[in-house]
Amino acid sequence: MNILITGSAGFIGFHLAQRFVREGHRVTGLDNLNHYYDVQLKFDRLQQVGILEDQIQYGKVTTSALDPGYRFVEGNLEDGSLIERIFQKGSFDVVINLAAQAGVRHSLTHPHDYIQSNVVGFLNVLEGCRTHAVKHLLYASSSSVYGLNEQMPLSTKQGVDHPMSLYAATKKSNELMAHSYSHLYGLPTTGLRFFTVYGPWGRPDMALFIFTKAILAGEPIRVFNHGNMVRDFTYVDDIVEGIVRLSGHIPGPDTAWSGHTPSHDSSSAPWRVFNIGNNSEVQLLDFVHAIEKHLGKKAEIRLEPIQPGDVPVTRADVSEMMEAVGYRPDTPVSEGIGRFVDWYLDYYGGRNAER
Repeated sequence: MNILITGSAGFIGFHLAQRFVREGHRVTGLDNLNHYYDVQLKFDRLQQVGILEDQIQYGKVTTSALDPGYRFVEGNLEDGSLIERIFQKGSFDVVINLAAQAGVRHSLTHPHDYIQSNVVGFLNVLEGCRTHAVKHLLYASSSSVYGLNEQMPLSTKQGVDHPMSLYAATKKSNELMAHSYSHLYGLPTTGLRFFTVYGPWGRPDMALFIFTKAILAGEPIRVFNHGNMVRDFTYVDDIVEGIVRLSGHIPGPDTAWSGHTPSHDSSSAPWRVFNIGNNSEVQLLDFVHAIEKHLGKKAEIRLEPIQPGDVPVTRADVSEMMEAVGYRPDTPVSEGIGRFVDWYLDYYGGRNAER
């Protein structure tokens, strides 16, 4: 396949691009390399697939030194003219939109970033797919769309009308925008509701990264909701496996769908949404103890109130993914944490020790 991955220097996008390139697909990656977190980490991810930092220029196609099947473009989703040029030259079979302004708490203080990247940028992707006959668009949604829902496990059959942050609202808007294009233009779209992804090369603003860094430095870690936080932690390789399987699973209209009794996860249009999680609940304090075990060092824990926009409990019902593509996440949390810790100690303790 010929594939466009936006957000390809990001955590999930980097791993996904590697997987597709290894399997012999042609991949074009797009990322704006913004400063939301350490840009050097993004450059180093790109270097793993042969994109050299000193060759990257805005809007310029950079070909991988390791595999000619991978190309990279630095650019913003909001740049409509650039996105149109990429689609004109790409002739993509599949587009996977992972680029977004991430972070619930950041959305409380920088709301305009989310509208530009997650709404305006996504519109440009939809238009590119529509006008260039893309066979399948997959896009990142989020477990945060469930908002105030408290019925566990969280299921795509539930409504998602009560978001708790602007970040969550922009992800819900992506699902609605995708549905309108699926309905009007027959564009097959699949939404991916990710549940707390972790693993090597992860984001520095995520709990595993923050906790590991603080414990090693002998600094206290902040655990919110007084430790009563539960997450469906999902290892990045399991996430990638799910996306790869879904990329070839092009949705069609649900012939059983009825406007009199409308379901939330399918449509008379070629539109679907799926949870991608681990289908398990992990207490955040147990997560911390697993990090302590792999580091061989105790954490100084400070229990604090829940933060605005935070959801106390998440757990994914992934039965729809299992039925559709045989999705079976199989990485135990303790094993995944061990792999992350090994990567972290190598990355920051070796050639990157000075950073």
